[in-house]
Amino acid sequence: MKPGTLGPRRQAKFISGGVTGTRRNPPYRAFLALKMMSTMNSEITKKHAAFAGFIAVSLLVFWRVAAALVAYSLNRESSSHIILIPFVSLVLLYSGRARIFSSPRMSYGPGIALICAGLAIYFTALSGLTAQRGDALLPVATFALILLWVGGFLLLYGIQAARAAAFPLLFLLLMIPLPEGVLARLIHSLQEGSTEISYLLFRAVHVPVLKQGFLLYLPSVTIEVAEECSGIRSSVALFITCLLAAHLFLRTTWRQAFFALLALPLAIIKNGIRIVTLSLLSIYVDPGFLTGRLHHEGGFVFFLLVLAILVPILRMLQKSEGHSGLPMLKGDAKAGEEFARGA
Repeated sequence: MKPGTLGPRRQAKFISGGVTGTRRNPPYRAFLALKMMSTMNSEITKKHAAFAGFIAVSLLVFWRVAAALVAYSLNRESSSHIILIPFVSLVLLYSGRARIFSSPRMSYGPGIALICAGLAIYFTALSGLTAQRGDALLPVATFALILLWVGGFLLLYGIQAARAAAFPLLFLLLMIPLPEGVLARLIHSLQEGSTEISYLLFRAVHVPVLKQGFLLYLPSVTIEVAEECSGIRSSVALFITCLLAAHLFLRTTWRQAFFALLALPLAIIKNGIRIVTLSLLSIYVDPGFLTGRLHHEGGFVFFLLVLAILVPILRMLQKSEGHSGLPMLKGDAKAGEEFARGA
């Protein structure tokens, strides 16, 4: 062996693209890491393209359900959120991509099983999806579509990715329209709660009031808390907002559930405050407040009031967990660091 040369065990070199180094040297390890990242990114890109194609094909197959769902969402005040849910889920998947798609592996059995179950449910419901029974069968058909999407995700990305994406995937369930009976009971409960809160607030500010059912008799005006005044639309929006905030900013399950469930009582309190405010303004300022823009378009103002109440509650729950950041984003950064190290 000539002086200054390496032995056989240390002489193995990797020369490609101008990068030279032994297996124990940093240049070789850096090149290997970059090559691994490039390969994985290429595979993930192909899977994303395949999943996008799968979604497109499913919408073509389920075109009747998709069209009925869009029409239902646009024509029902209580379901205007439905068309936004898939886009919110997509944003959640994108924001957590480093954690969710860190090691995708195809899962044939569970994925194909969910796809077959979704197709079976869909074609069973399709025979009865008519104009007369469309609203009744639409929840079942929508569930079948969601099941198909989750099955495709599971097939292409695997169980580990599906577990990491559990919230965005389950969030799709909010696309399912509530059955008419359940929706009617929910609206009735909101009417009852709003009427009771309004009655108590009138008593608290010493305004003479008599309550009979959903009617509130005031000195110069009678207020009816009708279905349109139940606040169902803002209540759904508030619940979705609380659900997303709990997922993004809280870590423990019971705190997440507690914060999400705050939406219902706060929605009722918000609606009661709105009714009392408009009523007092109509009595002491101008009767036109009961039919003006604040009545029909001022819900956003009272929605902001509820958010102002929710922010300190959320901060308090965060402090009780001992953190003040975005756990999901932190998890994504950690997954990205592990990915870069080739873990």
